[in-house]
Amino acid sequence: MQNSDPTRPTHYVGIGASAGGLEAIEAFFTNMPANSGLAFIVVQHLSPDYKSMMVELLSKKTEMGVYRAENGMIVKANCLYLIPPKKNLSIFHGELVLKDQTGGRDRGINLPIDIFLRSLAEDQAEKAIAIILSGTGSDGTRGVRAVKEYGGMVMVQNEGSAKFDGMPRAAASTGVADFILTPHEMPAQLKAYVKHPYVSREKRSDTLLSDEDGLTRIFSELREKTKVDFTYYKPSTITRRIERRMTVNQMNELKEYVAFLESHPGEVITLYRELLIGVTSFFRDPDAMGELREKHLPALLKQHERGEIRFWVSGCSTGEEAYTIAILAKEVIDELKIHPNLKIFATDIDRDAIMAAGQGIYPESITADLTPRLLGKYFIPREENYQIARQIREMVVFAQHNLVKDPPFTKTHLVSCRNLLIYLQPVLQHKALEMFNFSLNADGILFLGSSETVGEMTDYFEVLHQKFKIYRCRGKARTPQTEMSGEPPNSRFKMDAYTPFRHPDKYRAPRENPMIMRYLELLGGGYIPLSLIVNEQMEIAHIIGNTEGFLKVPSGQALYDINKMASRDLAIPLATGLHRVFRTGKEMTYSNIPIKHLGESKSIRLRILPLPGKKGQEPFATVFFEEIEKRPSEAPEAEETYDVGAEAQQRIRDLEQEVQFARENLQATIEELETSNEELQATNEELLASNEELQSTNEELQSTNEELYTVNSEYQNKINELTELNNDFDNLLTSSRIGNLFLDENLDIRKYSPEIANIFNIMEKDIGRPLSHLSHKLVGFDPLKAARKVLKHEETLERELQTKNGKWYLARILPYYIAPKVYSGVLMTFVDITELQLARDNLTDSRQTYKDMIEYMPAGFFVYGLNEKGQLILETSNPEAERITGISRHEWKGKPLEEIWPEAKEKGMLDRFLKVLEGGEACYLDGLEYTDKKNGGNFRVCAFPLPGNRLAVSFEKIAKQ
Repeated sequence: MQNSDPTRPTHYVGIGASAGGLEAIEAFFTNMPANSGLAFIVVQHLSPDYKSMMVELLSKKTEMGVYRAENGMIVKANCLYLIPPKKNLSIFHGELVLKDQTGGRDRGINLPIDIFLRSLAEDQAEKAIAIILSGTGSDGTRGVRAVKEYGGMVMVQNEGSAKFDGMPRAAASTGVADFILTPHEMPAQLKAYVKHPYVSREKRSDTLLSDEDGLTRIFSELREKTKVDFTYYKPSTITRRIERRMTVNQMNELKEYVAFLESHPGEVITLYRELLIGVTSFFRDPDAMGELREKHLPALLKQHERGEIRFWVSGCSTGEEAYTIAILAKEVIDELKIHPNLKIFATDIDRDAIMAAGQGIYPESITADLTPRLLGKYFIPREENYQIARQIREMVVFAQHNLVKDPPFTKTHLVSCRNLLIYLQPVLQHKALEMFNFSLNADGILFLGSSETVGEMTDYFEVLHQKFKIYRCRGKARTPQTEMSGEPPNSRFKMDAYTPFRHPDKYRAPRENPMIMRYLELLGGGYIPLSLIVNEQMEIAHIIGNTEGFLKVPSGQALYDINKMASRDLAIPLATGLHRVFRTGKEMTYSNIPIKHLGESKSIRLRILPLPGKKGQEPFATVFFEEIEKRPSEAPEAEETYDVGAEAQQRIRDLEQEVQFARENLQATIEELETSNEELQATNEELLASNEELQSTNEELQSTNEELYTVNSEYQNKINELTELNNDFDNLLTSSRIGNLFLDENLDIRKYSPEIANIFNIMEKDIGRPLSHLSHKLVGFDPLKAARKVLKHEETLERELQTKNGKWYLARILPYYIAPKVYSGVLMTFVDITELQLARDNLTDSRQTYKDMIEYMPAGFFVYGLNEKGQLILETSNPEAERITGISRHEWKGKPLEEIWPEAKEKGMLDRFLKVLEGGEACYLDGLEYTDKKNGGNFRVCAFPLPGNRLAVSFEKIAKQ
């Protein structure tokens, strides 16, 4: 279906360019037809203090109308619109909207290309086309993602053809570019794209959905190559993405595309990525993130400040949302000054996206989503990118995970799954929500996207905020469904993705404890007294027997530290023996250790043995407590007798004093370290603030550099034009053969033409010198005085002058105009009129000769002119004519011939005179008799034409025959 309104564009093309983009833009529009039916909006990085000449420059490259964008301007087909300086441009319902730029130190760098492309995607959806050309930085990266998310098309300039490949490389790295071409190749591909049947029609048909066999084969290829089944994805999403790939590959029939897909494995992966396009950003939906940070995360984290807390971010794509939640959690933890053991599990089905998320490297366009404080605190600059700080990266664990196939995480306190469910059919949405319910602890939080709800699962989730889609898990136990209810429409195969699974702990066989197995291997089935298994951190891992009298539970937080749980009499030998066993790996035995229990004294043998194990396993030691009644002298030689005598007691007291002194010194050292730490923290904060300022300055310098390059490109074109104009001017001055001398307001020489050297003694090196320094060949004329007079009175002076070599020139000296009624200097022109002057002198001589001949010739001579009525009027006569005829020229001048000479008409002479004027040939009349009061006789009359439609009549008296 064709567009009924010819002024309405079929598609809207947003073109983003920065440094080096002018050349690419000109190449694109030079090859783009003016009647394509498209509208083009060009967004560049422009200097706020520079008046762009893009309208004038591009008007020479295309026949389309070129306009500077204005607020409220309706975008029309076959027109080109340019962003003005100091403005951000967006589009709403086909109208351009201008806003003042808000970038700067407080808001980060300004990204006008991302801003416009995002608005274009939201406003025009599938009719949006994004083109990224040469430029530095990564502006446009988020914009092309948005255009692709809404079903538009993306073109990116080939990096090799770009003067600056920063923007094209960043846009191409997103993986959403449909075409990567040179600017010369883009117009032809663009025309082919918009003319494709799936693109040109306004209403979509259900042709693809009706081809069950074709879709089944496509799903089968996808499942075989990627292990993902898209059968239960929403049909509109699937068909739209398949149609896009058919359009890009210029195929009209689904069966043709299926054959292409089966023979080109690379296309399967491309379609897979097209279907998995994940559009995300840091702090997406800031209000929802703010609600989570202010009202829900503090309570959740404070409740588990001493234990482990687990978050699950499902469908994390390239990690922006997972890191956002990690940053929010870190901010709350620092604010509350708590230390929970927080782990965030971030999962996605796209392996490449997970790998990119793990690296945590993002383009500089993320600065539009982050405040300078967060950017400086949690991100590290890496050339043209930013990397998430290590402290945040270590909080997040990324893993490839199929939401509806793989088992969910358990005992989680928060699940975030935003803008993933909207791409799934209701049956998959329900299954995913069951997974989340199973995964969450009671009172855990579920965070969904703005267009998603829990549907029929309201019994399992309580609404905390309806607008921001935040829910609390009610804690109802529910095992996820093991079978899908029914098969998908238009599908003849079941989904591998929904392999049933059960509760991970249910039906599980009891696992044998390897630590106990190692203990039993040591004892070999012998008699087991009271014994403890202790790890290298002095923590009790297992107890066998009655500990009464040997161990006690201290007050305060429950700890399994054997040093604190052992009785006072056992603490020192236990600690000493365990340290020696772990250090040497050899058995250690102490005997005759006295202890008191319930008023009775006992002697204890302490036997400590290392547990056997494989290399790499955690080391453990076993402690045996044996009550003995032997005297110390009877102890085996291999045992060390522990005798607590007076000297030992004194030694113990000395050691306790030393320990106390060491503790006091340690406390003092700790206080000093805390003071130093505070000072270092203050210094770190100052450095952080300085880093933010430097980062902001660097961004501003980068933006200024791009703007300067754009300005330089425009100036370069202007210089080329001026060079051409200057060449034209020089050729004009040379070919006109007119002497021209240009003087500035100080009457110093600015420029001259070659002909002026015939008048002034001037050379190239005289440019910039005063006119007074030059000698000239003019006779009786002072050019300096004349130039000063013109400069003072601002009036033109014109004079005919002669040079010493006899040549004549028409000199014009006039003010040099730089604007209406504004002058800056003087212009002198000298036109060679030597030949004209000679012709004028010759003409003057000829006129004088003619006058003398007429005046003194012996024949009468009359000159008549023709008036408006067609009458011959007397103009002049010579003295002989007056003497012969008696007609005075002073008396009869201006009178008609018929009044002066009535007989002329009667004798037919008047008609013959008029015929002479018409025919241009002279006539002679002999024997004409003329008689007046004084004279009479016969005359020969000759009439002949003169220039200017005049008639000459001569009279010569002759004798009668």
